[in-house]
Amino acid sequence: MYERIVLDTSIIIDGKISYLLENNELKECKEIIIPIAVLDELQAQASLGKEQGFIGLNEVKRIRELCSSKNIKVTFKGDRPSMDDIRLARHGRIDALIKDVAKSEEHAVLVTADYVQALVAEAEGINVRYFSKESKPNLSFERFMDDNTMSLHLMQGVPPLAKKGQPGRFELVRLRDEPCSYDELMQMIKEINTAARLMQGANEISMNGASVIQLGKYRIAITRPPFSDKLEVTVVRPTVRLTLEDYKVSSRLMERLRSKAEGILIAGPPGSGKSTLASSIADFYMRQGKIVKTFESPRDLQVSDAVMQYAPLEGSFKKAAEILLLVRPDYTIFDEVRKSEDFEVFADLRLAGVGMVGVVHAASPLDAIQRFIGRLELGMIPHVLDTIIFVSSGEIRKVYELSLTVRVPTGMYEQDLARPLIEVRDFESGTLEYEIYTFGEENVIVPIEHENDSNGVKRLAEERVMEIMRRFDKDAEVHIKGNKAIVKVSKSAIPLIIGKNGSTVKELERMLGISIDVEPKVKSLAESVRFSINEAGNSLYLIFDYDMVNKSIDVYINDDYLFSAVVGKKAKIKISKGSDIGKRLLQALMAGDKITVLSTNPS
Repeated sequence: MYERIVLDTSIIIDGKISYLLENNELKECKEIIIPIAVLDELQAQASLGKEQGFIGLNEVKRIRELCSSKNIKVTFKGDRPSMDDIRLARHGRIDALIKDVAKSEEHAVLVTADYVQALVAEAEGINVRYFSKESKPNLSFERFMDDNTMSLHLMQGVPPLAKKGQPGRFELVRLRDEPCSYDELMQMIKEINTAARLMQGANEISMNGASVIQLGKYRIAITRPPFSDKLEVTVVRPTVRLTLEDYKVSSRLMERLRSKAEGILIAGPPGSGKSTLASSIADFYMRQGKIVKTFESPRDLQVSDAVMQYAPLEGSFKKAAEILLLVRPDYTIFDEVRKSEDFEVFADLRLAGVGMVGVVHAASPLDAIQRFIGRLELGMIPHVLDTIIFVSSGEIRKVYELSLTVRVPTGMYEQDLARPLIEVRDFESGTLEYEIYTFGEENVIVPIEHENDSNGVKRLAEERVMEIMRRFDKDAEVHIKGNKAIVKVSKSAIPLIIGKNGSTVKELERMLGISIDVEPKVKSLAESVRFSINEAGNSLYLIFDYDMVNKSIDVYINDDYLFSAVVGKKAKIKISKGSDIGKRLLQALMAGDKITVLSTNPS
């Protein structure tokens, strides 16, 4: 080895120098030079919460301690990087500052674990020693893993824990009594970052205080302050890999997946086995001779090598979708559809003709559909989703199929209330279980216990009408009979609900999609009034004694409220035969029904 060595960022993060010092392989070395640019770069990374920064700074500290015990001099030299240097760090500006230090020091050797850095240094005539990457990095957390371990949970100050078993059937096990220390977890994080550089690993997420690394079959989440209150490492891996046939799906469902379903949503709570099923469906379509891609972040689906796995392009699935359409897949597996942009991309790709299989967290199949309501127009949902598969405890518990139709909702009767609605049917039995349609101004999901059972619709209609009517009278009462709402309110609220020439009540009927009859809550405490009914042309006249002029009256048919009015100056009330009230009066006269008039302000 050489007497004077200059370290770059890669060799420090790699931990190779402390390893050589510990094993007395740097006996001839008299001085270790660390460029100030390296220290600043590590500090910048640590300030951004990136693991490499913390690992590198801890490694510098370790090198100083080891050199002190071995009488090796440690110095910091070189220029401090400017803001422009920092901005251009990924383009090699920091590496150039490090090489400048190696050039200026006589008989010094640049030590690096970065092949490109070594190649450029050799091209510039700088003495360089390159340490190639090891093929099999050590991962000390693997000592806690066995074939039944689903996930490993390591927290600072807490004994290591693991979930063992299968999706939906697991237990939390303490692996030892001794709690995890900060140094132990930092060593594991260092190993993980080293392995990510050596293997085909990827930093899927890197934020201030959190990072996610996909390392082969392991999905590793690392959190630290300020995001978490202490250091934590969580390692998740699949414990089983199944084929679609292992789920014992019916031949009918298998045929639907093979020939018809192209907008599939796999729903279930966390840890229920959704991603395992998605991987099985991906392999199923590959065996059918289809081109299959995946959208994942992180990329942890266990699929065959023939399935290409895509991450967000420059942090965006929208950009990735633009590339995806150019490679013309038959099916795309979209793992973990969470954000609004994810739902938009899922819908856009499906409407573009790509078969889509999405995975969402949901407590029930209907919750999965609800995630799309509000993000898409209601009528578009069946064109995007046609099959919902609900998974729990690693098994398929329920399958729904969605279809769009135009008809009167279950429990309603008037044909003019027909509207577009989504039918949600149990796939195996074909039983209608839910209807989704617009009621008033809201999109609603109505459970259908039986196709002729209107209780759900009746209850929903009563609640919606009650909400509107209580704006006029806080003590309003609402009862639904068939396709008619009987509204009982105080007498003073009736004119407000009816409006001029019935304009208000007609607008309410249009908005709510139901006919409305308005009645006073109780009959007026008044005496019966003498009257007669005459017919002339297109009108009916209620004729009273002259002492009733300018007095208010209520008219009832068989004790059912009909209308209220004020007697005119000629002791008459004129009613058009063509009006609803006139038609009901004529029908009552022809049927011989009892017509009663009560004065609401008797003398």
